[in-house]
Amino acid sequence: MKTALLKKIFVCILLLSSIYNSFAQNVLLSKNAAISIMTCGTGNELYSLFGHTAIRVHDIENNLDVVYNYGAFDFDTPNFAMQFTKGDLDYFIVNNRYIDFINQYNYEKRDVYEQELNIPLELKQELFENLAQSMLSDERLYQYKFIDNNCTSKVVDVINKTLKTKVITKKVDTDQTYRSILFPYFNNHFYEKLGTSIVFGTKVDQMGTKIFLPFELQKSLKLIRYQNQPLCKENKTILNFEEEAPFSWWNNSYTYLFILGFVTLINKKSIDYIYLSIISSLGLLFVFLGFYSSHQELGYNYNILLFSPFVLIVLYFAKTKNSKWTYKLAVFNILLLIVYCSIMFTKIHLLIVSPILLTNLVVLTRLAIKNKKRIPIII
Repeated sequence: MKTALLKKIFVCILLLSSIYNSFAQNVLLSKNAAISIMTCGTGNELYSLFGHTAIRVHDIENNLDVVYNYGAFDFDTPNFAMQFTKGDLDYFIVNNRYIDFINQYNYEKRDVYEQELNIPLELKQELFENLAQSMLSDERLYQYKFIDNNCTSKVVDVINKTLKTKVITKKVDTDQTYRSILFPYFNNHFYEKLGTSIVFGTKVDQMGTKIFLPFELQKSLKLIRYQNQPLCKENKTILNFEEEAPFSWWNNSYTYLFILGFVTLINKKSIDYIYLSIISSLGLLFVFLGFYSSHQELGYNYNILLFSPFVLIVLYFAKTKNSKWTYKLAVFNILLLIVYCSIMFTKIHLLIVSPILLTNLVVLTRLAIKNKKRIPIII
């Protein structure tokens, strides 16, 4: 019943948006109309860790105050999880009344900042029409990509399209990798930081030359000029809250180190086998994601060397008491870990994965020693 109600609400929102945008296409903005980039602060949920970007169109004379948001999606989409994983899930643009937009962020206690675009009226009109048209055409839908196609990059695209030139480009942190840029956003969210560290591949190790995060766009807009003047007026704070660090008894480095320390020190065969089974199963997951998903961030994941699927074969031979092949494959996986160390030497996430690396080395070495053929001593 709850699902049916949510579907009805969702359909009503889309219907009202369509009606509103049909009307909006015929609205001529007044000379006092303002179009602004809204940068919203981070939250404590995974989806809100990086903030949000939206566009506000405000015109008192036309009784117009609306915010356009990219990044909406329907939870009731068939095979939602698999479509999201593959990268085929349709995201779309929606609009909300400004007051509703602000009330939501006020309720979530998330900061909101506004940068008004300093462009001629005719370009404001064209941008407004482009946004309204996007709501009514195939442009409404897009397939989300973490770096290349998200709420921030879509805002950049529609503004650049309106200005008919690539005015908005990245002006800050171009000497850092995407992974390095992301890391501070995971402060006080340890397992989210660990998870993204091991699931993301080589793409996030590239230099961060594209604007893909809201606060990157905000900082860049302060430095961009258009027609010999700043593209945006001075940044204005709409909502501001004191930052509150979330507390969790489990989502921290202490539980992480405790679990791995337990595996390392307890030295029980059953514990070692369970641990290695989990590690290798994650490796199989990474292989699957690399081939199945169109999210480029998940491809070419060298962390497979740390979470080697070949460990499952080691466990098979260990269970069948084949000491010869257990020893050989354990040594092989230890060599893979050495290769992994050489790859990770300059990576920012070396520290966070080091406990797993050390635990793997200890457990595999222990397994290799137990299955090494002993040389008889003749006296």
